[in-house]
Amino acid sequence: MRLFPRSAFGQTVFLIGILLLINQLVSYLSVVYYVIKPSYQQINHLIAKQIKVVFIDVEHNEVLLSEELTKRFQQATGIEVYTDATAPLHGLNEASYYPYFSSEMSQELGGPAEVRIAQQSSYAFWVKPPQAPQYWVKVPLSGLDETDFSPLKIYVLVIGFLSVAGGWLFARQLNRPLQGLQQAALKVGRGEMPDPLPEHGSTEIVAVTRAFNRMAKGISQLEKDRALLMAGVSHDLRTPLTRIRLASEMVSEQDSWIKDGIVSDIEDMNAIIDQFIDYIRHHKEEALDEEDLNLLVQEQISADRLQKREIIASLSESLPLVPLRRIAIKRVLNNLIENALKYSEGAIEVSTGLERASRKVYVQVRDHGPGIPEHEMQRMFEPFAQGDTARGSGGSGLGLAIIKKIVDMHHGQISMHNHAYGGLVVTVYLPVSPTKAA
Repeated sequence: MRLFPRSAFGQTVFLIGILLLINQLVSYLSVVYYVIKPSYQQINHLIAKQIKVVFIDVEHNEVLLSEELTKRFQQATGIEVYTDATAPLHGLNEASYYPYFSSEMSQELGGPAEVRIAQQSSYAFWVKPPQAPQYWVKVPLSGLDETDFSPLKIYVLVIGFLSVAGGWLFARQLNRPLQGLQQAALKVGRGEMPDPLPEHGSTEIVAVTRAFNRMAKGISQLEKDRALLMAGVSHDLRTPLTRIRLASEMVSEQDSWIKDGIVSDIEDMNAIIDQFIDYIRHHKEEALDEEDLNLLVQEQISADRLQKREIIASLSESLPLVPLRRIAIKRVLNNLIENALKYSEGAIEVSTGLERASRKVYVQVRDHGPGIPEHEMQRMFEPFAQGDTARGSGGSGLGLAIIKKIVDMHHGQISMHNHAYGGLVVTVYLPVSPTKAA
């Protein structure tokens, strides 16, 4: 089990808690050694003096104390003296033995002494002095039980709470810019350009934020330059392609096979140019709308250009509306079905459904082609990646890259696997919650 937290926030609070614990421990030891221990030593010293007064003559003359003398001494000082036989009758058995006080008292009295402490209505010290080991001296301490430690307890609790709360606020304030930086970095990873982050916090955080803003600005400029370049290339390429197409119309009938080849090549080149434009297009500019995924799938299947082979639709009933960009998702569906038609023979199966646990809808396209090797699947989502020779290698290699880019923009996931009975299965998941797809 890992006790040390991973996050900077948790580590800061953990560190402050450890420092607070050490501080409380040092404070406790300081109070014990510099306040409580001297007080106990002073109490022992005073009690020892009183006991010496009681037995001031016993040590030299070795006479027993008379009962009348002990009564008069008790009335005058409150100190009671009992023999070994009478002491248990007055509460000796309820007193507890304390080695520390016994050792201290032995040093004060110059011989082996035994100290017991009783706590009934008030504290009382029972001492067996070395001067008269047949006696027990009971010294009441009426003021000790009145000591109130509540302010000390409240002080410790308040200081502990304020320290932890202050550490939590400090860590939270320190962590907030990092969270904003994380969210902005995720947006950049999805191809979105976030607004410049506010530069506040510690000097290190400000430096990192400023560097990130400069990086994001540079990436945004590169994205604009790339879009401008591709738009210019597309325009410049389409113009000569159009002239070639017009020239091909003048080819004689006996050379029609040449014309068909030229027209086919021109269409392929236009399709490749369209894929390049689709890949760099900023689909984020399209607004999110609540859409019925089943309706989009039906529209795509019913398109005339898709009626080349049988397409079997298995659409789940009562799918919830999903926040999505209509044109972008239709482009995803179009690319999925076009790929299935291009790299397989036989029927194409398209299905939709809802995963209630994760609150995601999905659309799944299965073909009956040769599939893709497992080790090649992840690479297929990269730009310009070509498929296995079993599925052919035509096209620009941008189809799945475009799909993944659009799905990532919707905070969804895409996966693929080979079907147990042959063919490739591609599944796109889209979140139902609008807050996740914004």
